[in-house]
Amino acid sequence: MRILVTGGAGYIGCFAIVSLQAAGHDVVVYDDGSTGHPEVVTANVIRGDICDSYALNTCLDENRFEGIVHLAAINGVGRSMIRASRFFQVNTAASINLLDAAERHGIRYFVFASSTSVYGSPQTIPVEESHPIAPTNVYGESKLLVERVLPWYDRAHGIRSVILRFCNAAGAALDGSMGQDRNPPAHVLPLAIQAALGQLDRLMILGADYDTPDGTCVRDYVHVLDLALALVRALDYLAAGGPSDVFNVGSGTGFSTREVVNTLKHLSGVDFPIEIGPHRPFDSATFVANVSKIRDALGWEPKYSDLETIVSSAWRWHKAHPLGYKLPGRAGVNVA
Repeated sequence: MRILVTGGAGYIGCFAIVSLQAAGHDVVVYDDGSTGHPEVVTANVIRGDICDSYALNTCLDENRFEGIVHLAAINGVGRSMIRASRFFQVNTAASINLLDAAERHGIRYFVFASSTSVYGSPQTIPVEESHPIAPTNVYGESKLLVERVLPWYDRAHGIRSVILRFCNAAGAALDGSMGQDRNPPAHVLPLAIQAALGQLDRLMILGADYDTPDGTCVRDYVHVLDLALALVRALDYLAAGGPSDVFNVGSGTGFSTREVVNTLKHLSGVDFPIEIGPHRPFDSATFVANVSKIRDALGWEPKYSDLETIVSSAWRWHKAHPLGYKLPGRAGVNVA
């Protein structure tokens, strides 16, 4: 199939493109290049703002696509509580514009990258897709609003969709050729790696007073390679006639912030200093996803999402690319 990947120059997008191409899909990327890295993308890149309806429709006028993988978004739970309007504009309103453009151009397959942030504070662990939905931050709400719209576009316009609720994306290419280049980082592992590399004088851990075994929050981390494969499987499912549905994408295992940090210290051999700060009021103590539904329906299994593989691959990438993709002489983008 010919697939449009919005936000394809971002962290997850770069990996998704390689996996989609390996599965035989013809991929075109739509990305404004503001935070991503079009220079490393292994597909044709059309520069455009996801909020620009005219540019979106021009892209679809000039290209014939059978499906869309919608990754374009701004993220960051903390930032969303400061810039609510921008998050709703980019994550919600622009997604509806994209769906309108898809309907206008006869595109019937739509894969949406959502987030487990839509659940809010879990009532039960592990969290199933049927768990009550109650976001505690703007980021989660901005994703949930799109989730609510998608079934209506199926019912009204025949656009079938798969919603993938991503857990915490992490890790890098196993050969160290491609990874997460975001400055400043927003998540604990890349921040910890910056501390290990001496780019930060210490790692700030937000909260050590949670009701967890070691006091730090517990999260479900999923390797970016596994996320990329989930996107491919979602498209395959739709192409085979599968009905619109929603799936968690995670490892099904939780690790605390201290476990992540201690694993990095062990693998890197660097004992960097840590400072404990107050936890954020909108953060839950524990989140672990139930991933049995995606296993059963899409035949997807997390292959690389054990903690050691996640941390070691990320460390390998950042150590070889301390300036990210700006480092001269970087290798290609093989993620096998």
